[in-house]
Amino acid sequence: MAVVVRRWLDLDGDVAAAEEHLRTDARLAPLVAARPGLRVPRSVCGAETALLTVLGQQVSLAAARTFAGRLVAAFGDPAAGGPTAFPEPAVLAAAGPEALRAATGLTGARSRTLHALARLLAGGLDLDAEREAGRGEAARARLLAVPGIGPWTADLVALRVLDEDDAFLPGDLVLRRALGGVPAAAALETAGAWRPWRGYALLHLWTAQVFTDPGGSR
Repeated sequence: MAVVVRRWLDLDGDVAAAEEHLRTDARLAPLVAARPGLRVPRSVCGAETALLTVLGQQVSLAAARTFAGRLVAAFGDPAAGGPTAFPEPAVLAAAGPEALRAATGLTGARSRTLHALARLLAGGLDLDAEREAGRGEAARARLLAVPGIGPWTADLVALRVLDEDDAFLPGDLVLRRALGGVPAAAALETAGAWRPWRGYALLHLWTAQVFTDPGGSR
């Protein structure tokens, strides 16, 4: 359990090195000073995180939580007197896209993406094992091959599941708002100076934006 918690809280991440680098940027220096030690929330179950990330595509965090709750209620594994476990990919793969759509209220296209990802995971793509083997780039490529999964989803999984500290989401709406409403290309150019710690920069910008605009959504 201690190992799981350490991973979840990014306790073994090289935060000191990330902050030393990010402090050299005029935009990020005050954010690092305001929240020293800010870490990247990692994942303790790669499959679950990837599926939840699909549920969060192009919707607010509140909507993503609603979709996730409906998915767990319909397909999860309830424990006696305890919480319901997130459904295994094989269960979602067997259910089919139409059943996923009916249970969650997702669009048909998003339901098909969720189902395709569940099939990929049930068929052998173990994201946690890929991370341990250092095959993050290959895993990201396999995610991008799923219809309906684009760079935003693949890069968020890379950051949280595959331990890619330099993963970055230039098209993310909250990030772009934090940078003054710039387009994705400008966000990507700006972030070049933050490498190889763009993931930590992203968390600082996201966090600052959420505290500034708690009702904000992607």
